[in-house]
Amino acid sequence: MTCHNRKKKTLSCLKSLFDSKIDSQYVLSVFLVDDGSTDGTGEAVRERYPSVNVIQGDGNLFWNRGMHLAWKTALEHDNYDYYVWLNDDVIILPEGIRTLLHTSKKKSNSIICGTMKDLNKNEPTYGGRLIDGKLLVPNGKEQRCEYINGNLVLIPKSVYDTIGNLDPLFPHAIGDFDYGLRANKKGVKSYVAPDYLGICEKRSSLADWCLPEVDFLSRVKSLYSPLGNSHPYYFFRFEVRHYGIIKALKHFLSIHFRVVYPKFYLWKN
Repeated sequence: MTCHNRKKKTLSCLKSLFDSKIDSQYVLSVFLVDDGSTDGTGEAVRERYPSVNVIQGDGNLFWNRGMHLAWKTALEHDNYDYYVWLNDDVIILPEGIRTLLHTSKKKSNSIICGTMKDLNKNEPTYGGRLIDGKLLVPNGKEQRCEYINGNLVLIPKSVYDTIGNLDPLFPHAIGDFDYGLRANKKGVKSYVAPDYLGICEKRSSLADWCLPEVDFLSRVKSLYSPLGNSHPYYFFRFEVRHYGIIKALKHFLSIHFRVVYPKFYLWKN
């Protein structure tokens, strides 16, 4: 896990994790990067959940590099059978962890992705996606997916031995998609678990760099923020790696065109 200034959400997430139904043969260890929180998140976690290994970040790691550090630390700590990525804004459903493990038994040497749903609707918000980006809806069976959202994901040790850690090239977003695609290239499949495993609210708006009501300089700042999911440099590197230079250049140009003329895309859609 990794967190930054979301104390209430982080504590709620940890409560749902420790309240999860886990078969007795499994022992849970938690590694949490507190990436420079100023709201007392790390201190609150240490006080309420002293078994959690809190790793201090400097505030510049963001999600992907924070998760890379948490995973690296876990690897140095013990030789675990499974690794689970967990976002701190997720509330795990009681059977969530158990379902991940049972699904992994059925689909060995595979990545198992948990699907999140909205609090008030039985609709997917994050999870496994098809090649066209469409979210898969749990249907009671394991389903192959092309992309994985990193909200709640199980990685068996055998998969780690093949793929390794998340790539710290990416500061915040893209690292989860990159991991699933790297795995696929090496013959490791990804599946969504048969049921919803957690609750996580979806971002309700486009990024600021897509919005015509946001002034131009603020749109540029938003696009180049580490928190953006389409930072031109990192998105370009991601697309060159997985789709080739032509597609990467096309999207590099279209992203910047959208920043300059966001109304064109709103009209187009």
